[in-house]
Amino acid sequence: MSILKHHAKLETNVLLLMVGILLTVIIGGIVEIVPLFTISETIENVQGVRPYSPLEQIGRDIYIREGCYVCHSQMIRPFRDEVERYGHYSLAAESMYDHPFQWGSKRIGPDLARVGGKYSNDWHVRHLTNPRDVVPESIMPGYSFLHRPLDIGDIVARIKTLRVVGVPYTEDDIANATADLQAQASNDANTDALLQRYPKASLGKKDRTSDQVTEMDALVAYLQVLGTMVDFTTMKPDAIR
Repeated sequence: MSILKHHAKLETNVLLLMVGILLTVIIGGIVEIVPLFTISETIENVQGVRPYSPLEQIGRDIYIREGCYVCHSQMIRPFRDEVERYGHYSLAAESMYDHPFQWGSKRIGPDLARVGGKYSNDWHVRHLTNPRDVVPESIMPGYSFLHRPLDIGDIVARIKTLRVVGVPYTEDDIANATADLQAQASNDANTDALLQRYPKASLGKKDRTSDQVTEMDALVAYLQVLGTMVDFTTMKPDAIR
């Protein structure tokens, strides 16, 4: 009864109640925040995750420019129905070089986190040009204008800017950005150095309507890398660093 009596005093005294709330918030904050100072990284170290290649990065910028994120998420939640439909649930590490991330919260179209390699390059080009050619019931608009030449004049500046915000591009990556972009969109270029820098990059010309590198080439290259960096058959995340 004495406990209830003191509790009543606390609830009926505004000053004591405010002090109690403040102490509770302080203690809760300490419990939540202090442990974070004992670790240097809160994202698991997953083998295979790398920065986007120059062509993939421009393709990602086009993806954002055209508002693809409005209808497509890139986050598979750890629920059975989602894992069975889309594949392994998303890892935080997969988005560590995304500025901004493309998790999304709406699915008018399917999730794209694991779309890489699921369809051929030709399928993606046809789908982006006129979605109903391959998915008759699709309500997605067509993007036939993406067959226009790609402006690559600022690719070095883009890569340098991303390095400023933490993406670990090296001086070698920056020096070879333009050459890597053109090589990835070519059918006959030497891509050995490119693949050393960007393993599992989707190689070759995607857009057959033009001999030039097009915006379509870039967007398809980006789509084809989504979900392919991590080998989930052998993936064993390291402990949090």
